[in-house]
Amino acid sequence: MADIARLDTRDADFWPRLDALLAWESVSDAGVNDTVNRVLADVRTRGDAALVEYTARFDGWMPAHAAALEIPLARLAQAWGAIPEVQREALAHAAARIRAYAERQKVEGWTYTEADGTVLGQQVTPLDRVGLYVPGGKAAYPSSVLMNALPAKVAGVAELVMVVPTPRGEVNELVLAAAHVCEVDRVFAVGGAQAVAALAYGTASVPAVDKIVGPGNIYVATAKRAVFGQVGIDMVAGPSEILVVCDGGTDPDWVAMDLFSQAEHDEDAQSILVCPDAAFLDRVAASIDHLLPGMERREIIAAALRARGALIGCRDLDEAVAVANHIAPEHLELSVADPQACAEKIRHAGAIFMGRHTSEPLGDYCAGPNHVLPTSRTARFSSPLGVYDFQKRSSLILASPAGADALGRTASVLARGEGLTAHARSAEYRLRPEGR
Repeated sequence: MADIARLDTRDADFWPRLDALLAWESVSDAGVNDTVNRVLADVRTRGDAALVEYTARFDGWMPAHAAALEIPLARLAQAWGAIPEVQREALAHAAARIRAYAERQKVEGWTYTEADGTVLGQQVTPLDRVGLYVPGGKAAYPSSVLMNALPAKVAGVAELVMVVPTPRGEVNELVLAAAHVCEVDRVFAVGGAQAVAALAYGTASVPAVDKIVGPGNIYVATAKRAVFGQVGIDMVAGPSEILVVCDGGTDPDWVAMDLFSQAEHDEDAQSILVCPDAAFLDRVAASIDHLLPGMERREIIAAALRARGALIGCRDLDEAVAVANHIAPEHLELSVADPQACAEKIRHAGAIFMGRHTSEPLGDYCAGPNHVLPTSRTARFSSPLGVYDFQKRSSLILASPAGADALGRTASVLARGEGLTAHARSAEYRLRPEGR
């Protein structure tokens, strides 16, 4: 049988066992924090000189000068023209779908006028400059470029600055091509915590941004957490997750491969199946045993399933939904006969994939919705990355003379109750003469 935990909601210790399985400590250890803090302070103090030194140390190539860290836009266009046509078509197709979805997320401003002429509302404006971190170490992810850059562009961000590590000075053509199709404004060959520091604080070469988005390793995640407040960030993401709720009617090989699709990310990834049909759980376990030896990343998949995976039995689909809402997964597949009815009962999930034919990778690459999703149960209070993450809202208040009088009297009473007399008198100065 597959080396994966078997749980059942009918067991007395089910919920404690589930919580133990879900637990993941996202806080970096002291060593990582110390390293990141040193890098942040160094880049903040020495700027470009520190970036050049860290690039030589960590990426294995020595830039001739800081200006050499910037990748010209012409190089992005060259990559677009050099990749195979089938890849260009795939990038263009995915980009078009992601952009079309993002267009529907734009938030518009609004106002309303009260009877006395007072106007209240909300003004929506895009961020001025955003930094996009794109991984470039063990793997390169052009899909991350699309998912992070296109919502920013749709929001109207004036300048999008991309940073990407280039081990041994090598660039990934697909990543550069994706940056071209997304119309990224500037690209720098720098990665790690030093790239986050450059984006947060600015150097002579790299402009400071207002928000940093995009995934990275533990050092990047720790650096993003550390600079939050100086700049905005999208989230501090944990390992990838998938939860499949199945009624037993799907091909078990499909479900096993769906579990593999997230487990292959890394050993900390989490893949869970919940099903009321015990015999189906056995069939999926058999499929895992059968399919795993043929997977290129089988060691990583096996380690992830062994450490954090589970096949969970339950009484019925309602109980499966209750388990799903407790887990609040990043990716939730509803592989059931009536997925829309089931989805209506889901309160917490980053993305919901409905139906037997909707595999999670469609969302990763080209369906349209963003693949930057809340992990580690943060879907209880967080949402997918979207256009709204690149827009700011400002409150609008225009008091008419009558409104200043009516509101001023209330403000005066409350301010004096708080002992803030300057607040009260500021409002009182604008009361109508007969009201003083």
